[in-house]
Amino acid sequence: MAPILAGQPRVRLSRDAGKTYPQKHERALTEALPSFPAAVRIFGKDGTCAAIFLDFDSSVAGVDWVLADVRAVQTWLHSVGARWIEDYSPNGGRHVYIPLAQRVTFTEARDLVEALGTRYRSLDKTPHQNLLHGCMRTPGSPHKRGGHQELAMSLSKAYDVARRPNSAAVWSAITADLAGEIRAVRNLRLEQTFVPGAEEMPAVKHPVGRMSRVMQLMAQTGLYDSRRYATDSDARQAIVTGAAAAGLQLVDVERRMMQGTWPGLASFYARYAPHHRVPALRRDWISAVGYLSKNLSTGEGNNNVRRSPTSQPNTQPPAPKGLNLISSDPHAEHRFIRTWRNVLRIREVSYRESRTGMARRMVLRSLGEAAHMTASRFVEFGVRSIAVATGLDHTTVALHLKALRSEKDPLITLVEEARGTKGDLYMLTVPEELKSAAEDATWQKGKIHALRPVFRELGLPAAFVYEALEHSPALPIAEIVRVTRLSRSAVNEALEVLAAWNLVARNAGKSWAVVASTSLKQLAEHLGVLEVVAAQLQRYKNERIIWREWLAKHVNTVAELLSPGEDYPWETFEGPPDEWTLADVAFSRAG
Repeated sequence: MAPILAGQPRVRLSRDAGKTYPQKHERALTEALPSFPAAVRIFGKDGTCAAIFLDFDSSVAGVDWVLADVRAVQTWLHSVGARWIEDYSPNGGRHVYIPLAQRVTFTEARDLVEALGTRYRSLDKTPHQNLLHGCMRTPGSPHKRGGHQELAMSLSKAYDVARRPNSAAVWSAITADLAGEIRAVRNLRLEQTFVPGAEEMPAVKHPVGRMSRVMQLMAQTGLYDSRRYATDSDARQAIVTGAAAAGLQLVDVERRMMQGTWPGLASFYARYAPHHRVPALRRDWISAVGYLSKNLSTGEGNNNVRRSPTSQPNTQPPAPKGLNLISSDPHAEHRFIRTWRNVLRIREVSYRESRTGMARRMVLRSLGEAAHMTASRFVEFGVRSIAVATGLDHTTVALHLKALRSEKDPLITLVEEARGTKGDLYMLTVPEELKSAAEDATWQKGKIHALRPVFRELGLPAAFVYEALEHSPALPIAEIVRVTRLSRSAVNEALEVLAAWNLVARNAGKSWAVVASTSLKQLAEHLGVLEVVAAQLQRYKNERIIWREWLAKHVNTVAELLSPGEDYPWETFEGPPDEWTLADVAFSRAG
């Protein structure tokens, strides 16, 4: 049943006994029976679904109420000539699936399910209210309480319904019978304000550079403020105009639609036949470019885009009095940093694979990356910059730094404490007892990375495993375990996660290698991670403003501390650029 009902051939596994179905555990949908509770994706990359999934939850009003609602909805479906599939859970919940011969858009499916929700109390509407994460267990899935999701009818009958789905005429009859309820839910939506994941900030009046986060969320989720955009067509035109104003090319928008990065925008074009969708997008694109050419020339601009600085920040920290941080020989500094990286590889075994240990390994990596970029073993970047680079909270970073510098024979030394807008000054340190071994060891090829955005979603073990494979043509599992210092089970799980997103693949010799054609940047955008990074940057930017205001009132030497050129202008920084690195998020030297 699963491949026929699913909106796309993807399934999410729950490794916490059915509590959550995280995106990181999404896999290709195969015929193999999963060993964990598994939920298929309801909507496809084009923002449409092949079936309506009705989830009647026994936790809302009890099993008896669920049975009454299911019988009522089946009576109604029979009255409009529809056919359905039914299954039940060990806990008394029930699912009713309505296969469709003609796929319907996210908006149409959501309206229908929300309208049915006004009739049936135990119906859970949320799976059809989330385009990116809407999913449901199908017949055969293991259940968190033991047992499986079981058909409430014969397999042959269920398969017949799935293979001969409801026609477009039946869909018209369903929506016509619910016309009143559908109008009611739409009117209710008009009274509500769409609140995106992060508050939209006013756009500054500079040349355009980035789409606003609200436009990106509209493109991803298909949700918009119906008081501002009367129809799906208005919303899609706003997204296309915002993309054009932000400097994207038409091919960039097409790629995001086709690859599922912007399923919300794709759903707005699903009303057209497949071969008419790209031409419709191109017509909208021409209209958007014409509109922008006219309005930008008059200085009006497009306030649906953001601006970002075009110059790179000066990441070299100023030298404290009496201490020259900039080596006269940058090559010598890089040689020292590479030796320090060898020490880090030796020492990492002591951190094991605990959550704390992996976080400290990543903090040290961020300092190593920063040192390479500044060609200096001295690093003066605040905890908030390191927090952005590692995916941690800045208070957690501060605790890890304190613990790392307090270790016996530490790898970092606190040279000068933070003051004003300047952060703590650290120096990378090679302990004497490890110096000989580090100098004799071969330098590791390639760059040292902090936590790249995509691994905020896929997890730290996946980041370490991917890094190990980046530095080698191919590695067997035993060698990956040795290099990453992770347990075999953690490595196996990380490889499973990476393979599910086509980041790594196993060759004929059972060794694993990186899939070079899969872009970390594009996958991070697809998973919505860049929005999380941007939200963290915005929060830290606001905190810096508050801190500067406090300094202005309480510090006499504020003019010296805030002198131009010593600090990156966070006030003009919107978020991480496409090729996101530790340097690109602008190391702030304010802790």
